[in-house]
Amino acid sequence: MQIYNSLSQKIEEFVPLEKGKIVLYVCGLTPYDHTHIGHVRTYIAFDIIKRYLKMKYHVYHIQNITDVDDKIINRCKETNQDPKELTENIHNEALDLFDAVGIERADVYPKVTEHIPQIIEMIQRIMQNGHAYETKTGVYFDVSSFENYGQLSGQDLEKVKSGSRFEPDETKKSPEDFALWKKTNGEIIEFDSPFGKGRPGWHIECSAMALHYAKRTLDIHGGARDLIFPHHENEIAQSEAGTKKQFIKYWAHTGFLTVNGEKMSKSLGNFITLKDALERFTPNELRMFFIQSHYRSPVDYDEEKIKAAGEAVKRIFNSLELLKEKIDIESNEKDGKFRKETDDLIKKFYEHMDDDFNTPQALAVLFELLHSINKQEKNDFDQFKKLQEELQKIIDIFGLKKEDENLGNKLDDIVNVQGWLTKNLGVVRWKHIPSKNKTEEAEIELRQIIELRDRLRKEKKYREADIVRDKLGEIGIIIEDKEGKTKWSIKG
Repeated sequence: MQIYNSLSQKIEEFVPLEKGKIVLYVCGLTPYDHTHIGHVRTYIAFDIIKRYLKMKYHVYHIQNITDVDDKIINRCKETNQDPKELTENIHNEALDLFDAVGIERADVYPKVTEHIPQIIEMIQRIMQNGHAYETKTGVYFDVSSFENYGQLSGQDLEKVKSGSRFEPDETKKSPEDFALWKKTNGEIIEFDSPFGKGRPGWHIECSAMALHYAKRTLDIHGGARDLIFPHHENEIAQSEAGTKKQFIKYWAHTGFLTVNGEKMSKSLGNFITLKDALERFTPNELRMFFIQSHYRSPVDYDEEKIKAAGEAVKRIFNSLELLKEKIDIESNEKDGKFRKETDDLIKKFYEHMDDDFNTPQALAVLFELLHSINKQEKNDFDQFKKLQEELQKIIDIFGLKKEDENLGNKLDDIVNVQGWLTKNLGVVRWKHIPSKNKTEEAEIELRQIIELRDRLRKEKKYREADIVRDKLGEIGIIIEDKEGKTKWSIKG
């Protein structure tokens, strides 16, 4: 397997540091505002990478929560909110939304506020090793003391010494030196330390928490491309200055996401939250839209292409249904040509995934495979069974789910609709059948609402029946009457 390493700027053979195990660190959220589609572009990419790696290795996934930051402090001052309450509410909301789009959760989500001792200890080690100094405003990393500074970003230190990219501070030796600890006096977020009251700088938290949980050099560090400089560059410098060991073996970065060719920004009016996107599109549509681009490539948010991506997902699941029908009839037939063709395509799929997780090429092979299966006339039962298993593995790698599986995420909404209908259309007796499977429970509850609508239509209470349909439409469940039957689908 090969991976593009942002550090060497070339494709490298992927060799885990520990046999059978990978430590993956992905930069997490600064939860001061709603998560947006730029975040989900990166997290879906690393979700697919993680899912694929899990087929070969045990993956230990660390993702930080930056719950101490200037943006958080400023937002709390504006709204009079408690920082802990603000960050927990926003991060929990983000996790729920990530769940909705099928992003698997990390093994651990360390918070800055809960790892101050580890951060202080690391700052002290950096100082002891001669790479940091203290002033009246804080503790700063001495960039000039670290010989390899700029190795990840390719920054020429002489060109950035003007200080244009750094906060001016007359107490610092050089403008490019960055804060490991910011001294404060009565700020709404501050901690005791040997350097006085204050809070960590932005970069040190990732190094301290990553190393605390990994306890060794990490295999892969991921994040968006805009974090390469200064964040990831500074992570390398402080981590290796403190430990005298390599911090990360492979650096992986996702391409930029734009909206109509421009950087997403509230001031430009093109800021799209994940919650807004999920009101317009299904999780499958969003995932497929991003799968169609290589994780390192730039992506421009295009609503027409997202809808088209949804049609591609439907073709995949329609083909799976046809395959299931073929498997219903057992047979001893064998087709050597078909077996070789489909086995070769499966091999080709994994070759593309092994080539720096090339999802666009792998996806193209998947459709070749489905075409081959759909046109196959001989009932090669054994090969069909094998292909069914292989296709499920591929779908799991991509994180796609049948619509009825996504229904489980709407269970609470469905129950709320039941409550509204009971209150506004008269007493209705709902038969609640709890289940450990949210999808199954949601389908039972939805079916009861559909049965109510069918009953109202039979009683010629069309206005009330339309109200039922409209209430389901409000939560993204579309009701259609086809061939004498009522069918539902999720449109986001």
